[in-house]
Amino acid sequence: MESFVSLTYKNAGVDIDSGNELVRRIAGRVKSTHGPRVLTGIGGFGALYDAGFPDMHEPVLVSSVDGVGTKLKIAAMAGRHHTVGQDLVNHCINDILTTGARPLFFMDYFATGRLDPDVAEQVIEGFVIACRENDCALIGGETAEMPGMYAPNEYDIAGTIIGVVEKSRILRREMVQKDDVLIGLPSTGLHTNGYSLARAALLPHFSLDAHFEDLGGTLADALLAVHRSYGPLLQPLLEKELFHGLSHITGGGIVGNTGRIIPDDLALEIDWDAWEWPRIFSMIQELGEVPVEDMRRTFNLGIGMICVVDPASKDEVLNALSDENPVVVGRVSAA
Repeated sequence: MESFVSLTYKNAGVDIDSGNELVRRIAGRVKSTHGPRVLTGIGGFGALYDAGFPDMHEPVLVSSVDGVGTKLKIAAMAGRHHTVGQDLVNHCINDILTTGARPLFFMDYFATGRLDPDVAEQVIEGFVIACRENDCALIGGETAEMPGMYAPNEYDIAGTIIGVVEKSRILRREMVQKDDVLIGLPSTGLHTNGYSLARAALLPHFSLDAHFEDLGGTLADALLAVHRSYGPLLQPLLEKELFHGLSHITGGGIVGNTGRIIPDDLALEIDWDAWEWPRIFSMIQELGEVPVEDMRRTFNLGIGMICVVDPASKDEVLNALSDENPVVVGRVSAA
């Protein structure tokens, strides 16, 4: 007679004990991001946050959701998972920053075919690091183990952020005026966009552990550089109401993203010669023979955030940001 092995959830591919072990490992670090407004700990069905804002006249909640895209492929290939969590939090913070908002709390979604607590712990530690740096609570999340949905050793992450802004200080499209100046702030690399094109251009030629002097490290170092947050840098200037607009340069490039925050009767004049592309971008273009226009539409090309300012405020903003090597990249003109 054939022997019969009872089917359990574990041998079907889902290990509840691994999930519990992950919670045990991360609970203390997640709690370290909580302030007095967080009213529940990790593990409940829903997270509670005290939404009283006595210091604000008309608080408006701002939300955003995003992922990291195929940068996760590079993390999996390199076996380095401690940066992509920071990427996700910082990307979301930059998105709501463009409305003038500051972050309140963040929630994550981590999905994989087989849960490896070591990998998931590294990713979530990245969430914790970025939340601490941005004064944002990591208030909850979901870990999903789904056999057959993902290739071995691969996973996906997504995040939702909630922030708040005073209604009178929301950055609106109609605030942008003709002759406003565009001040660009440097990126730390690709951030979280264009990795499908980058992989296609670079990986047929080089391994991730290939070292390049002009990159200052390995190819993996350059491709996994953390997507920076501009929140702590720009919040003091938002308080002074120095911006007419902020543009987070993600997929779509400088024109595609900055065009979203200007009125329909205005246009952008970009001075493409105002700065030099970081080497990683020129490598992608050269090795992939990528047309310049496609590079401009796909990547940030070294400019991760654009501040739209009144010409009268240009010098004050440039001086305030001088340690960041800001560059005037263009102006707003009539359409």
